[in-house]
Amino acid sequence: MKRIYLDYAATTPTRSEVVKAMMPYITDVFGNPSGICSYGQEAKRTIEEARIKVADLIGAQNEEIVFTSGGTEANNFALTGVAYASESKGNHIITTSIEHHSVMEVCKFLGRRGLEVTCLSVDKYGMVNPDDVKSAITDKTILISVIHANNEMGAVEPIVEIGQIAKEAGVCFHTDAVQTVGHIPVDVNELKVDLLSMSAHKLYGPKGIGALYIRKGTRLLALMHGGKQERGRRAGTENVAAIVGLGRAVELAREEMSEEVQRLTYLRDKLIQGLLGRIDHTCLNGHSQKRMPNNVNISINFIEGESMLLNLDLNGICASTGSACSSASLEPSHVLLAMGTPPEQAHGSLRLTLGKWTTQDEIERVLDVLPPIVAKLRAMSPLFKGQKMQKEN
Repeated sequence: MKRIYLDYAATTPTRSEVVKAMMPYITDVFGNPSGICSYGQEAKRTIEEARIKVADLIGAQNEEIVFTSGGTEANNFALTGVAYASESKGNHIITTSIEHHSVMEVCKFLGRRGLEVTCLSVDKYGMVNPDDVKSAITDKTILISVIHANNEMGAVEPIVEIGQIAKEAGVCFHTDAVQTVGHIPVDVNELKVDLLSMSAHKLYGPKGIGALYIRKGTRLLALMHGGKQERGRRAGTENVAAIVGLGRAVELAREEMSEEVQRLTYLRDKLIQGLLGRIDHTCLNGHSQKRMPNNVNISINFIEGESMLLNLDLNGICASTGSACSSASLEPSHVLLAMGTPPEQAHGSLRLTLGKWTTQDEIERVLDVLPPIVAKLRAMSPLFKGQKMQKEN
């Protein structure tokens, strides 16, 4: 049985071209980039070449890119770095109720240390209202952090409008763009962001490497202390091979993005229409148009998402119910709850995220396999039986 992978929002396979680019820096070019000998200087040149590629992808300057161990570190660096560097200016942070855990948990951490955190609500489509951001700004606000596209239900937030509000108020603006960089056009100047987080393993690069864009002039306190790597902003010997992998991954993404957006949008819509048409008591989570081209998140009433996942996996189809960072939790998605989704409906959520190797045949197979699974699970569901009895009476 051919396996089908539909969890690209959780992680992507590392492309063979990326692995090929990395290999010399695992075996032959092993010098420490801080060294002055030829081995070290060759490694250093390679890092700077990758930095140029990352900067070019998002419209940044080379020196504005700092390599990190991934999206989580980039988000931690952005939020904590600004908070500590701005203690004399203020103590207020604005964020939203649909952020990734690596932003939400940092805000909780900072809140326990005396900072005031305003967590904005979203509408039923998971969209943040820019006017709410504007209303929440005070003379003590030092940072606004709003995710670019939600990792669970795929809504693309109005970052341009929020960026303009932040700019006019003179407040530092961060966005977690882990789900968008390399998948849709991202330009830091158009978005008007001061800080932007990204991660390689979400765009067919290796795990353990990411980057934080830091607009020139943005005050940020370093989290990692030691050597002077990354212009003194992140100490520690650089992961040269992984940085090379990130550089090659963004290079490929830039070349293929336009065509891939069109292809995935077509497959996404085909999957959404097929699921809503073939399974009753089902709804789409998130905005129907302002969403990532590869994201399908639906709620199927009267059954548990985990049961659907297990049955799909038995049929060779890998999916998820939401964020990979909360996969061990039995609690319903905080994102869906923030959108006003009833807990029982949130428990029946299913996230299917498409990627480079997703085919139309695979979409057809999901549409053939999932409805019988739902019917089988509903036949065993007391909730569904109760609904049927209520309808008959």
